[in-house]
Amino acid sequence: MSAPDLGESERQAVAAVLRTPRLSMGPQVEAFEAAISQYLGAGHAIAVSSGTAALHLCVRAAGIQDGDLVITTPFSFVASANVLLYERAIPVFVDVDPRTGNLDPARVAEAITDLSGPSAAQWLPRRGAERRGELRAVLAVDVYGQPADYDPLLVTAEQHGLSLIEDASEALGAHYRGRPAGRFGEAAAFAFYPNKQLTTGEGGMVITEREDWAERIRALRNQGRSSRDSWLQHTYPGYNYRLDEMSAALGWAQAERLDELLKNRDRVAGWYQAELDALPGIELPWIAADTTRMSWFVYVIRLRPELDRSRLMAELETKGIPSRAYFEPIHWQPYMVERFGFQPGDFPVAEDLGRRSLALPFSGVMSLEQVEYVAEGLREAILRVG
Repeated sequence: MSAPDLGESERQAVAAVLRTPRLSMGPQVEAFEAAISQYLGAGHAIAVSSGTAALHLCVRAAGIQDGDLVITTPFSFVASANVLLYERAIPVFVDVDPRTGNLDPARVAEAITDLSGPSAAQWLPRRGAERRGELRAVLAVDVYGQPADYDPLLVTAEQHGLSLIEDASEALGAHYRGRPAGRFGEAAAFAFYPNKQLTTGEGGMVITEREDWAERIRALRNQGRSSRDSWLQHTYPGYNYRLDEMSAALGWAQAERLDELLKNRDRVAGWYQAELDALPGIELPWIAADTTRMSWFVYVIRLRPELDRSRLMAELETKGIPSRAYFEPIHWQPYMVERFGFQPGDFPVAEDLGRRSLALPFSGVMSLEQVEYVAEGLREAILRVG
């Protein structure tokens, strides 16, 4: 489905670390953080072991805890909801925009208003919210590399005194109304898994302008040891969320090429757009006018409802073309159904996107010939299945 875009500079950077005695929390981590901070124009960039770790630390910094309510999306990778469950908070899912798959700001505003009155029950899960606390935050996700509609979300969050957390794990390099993803709300999380725009193998980054949050997050990633603690002193109960020096060296080398990496992915997405533009039976990715720069994480099409996606995927597989249903809505996950009692029909837009979305092979190292092969295979598969 994907492949990292790696060059000789990345290989040399990792090899150089192996010739040093420092393999954890050293100069490579600091340099990688500085590179991402400079790229985004951010006050604080804090490297951690994964995107999930980054998002979890954002939740911890926001003070979200047992029983608190957090508005978020059901159309995302499960980590965006799991980090709330780690703190025993209650996810309040709100349906999404049918074109982007991102949170619908109008529905978010409606949910926030209703949650403080007699209509709260319609937004809460059927069970698991009996001992609920206060609404504390909005956690938005930049789906597929396209930023959420942040201006109205920020206005609503500010009006109600809520923290806004941005899950930008899929959107490094994207811009919303000329501003980079990761710069909205009080904190943001990036992920650097091998299929991301920039990879460290495994790794993530927290972005924030808040000095107090940054200080706490740096401590929490390192077993709770604050900058004031001496060796084996720990101010907080923390986590082993450190990023190692080899991963950071890879990330730093990738950061030096980030504009090139983004252009490579943009080129491949453009080939797909051209090859699939006139293909009946599918919808191409829709880019909002407010997305002034798309950062292509994956290339996901939508099938017309009458096409059997499973049969189509099987047809593609016979030609050696992998594909994936992307995403399965979070509220359909078995553990979410068991815990909160979600049912089909609860979030119809997210469910429709979950039924019709199909991710095609995508990376910045794909060739035009490969894209043409996938496009031709898809044409033939649609003719057979349709």
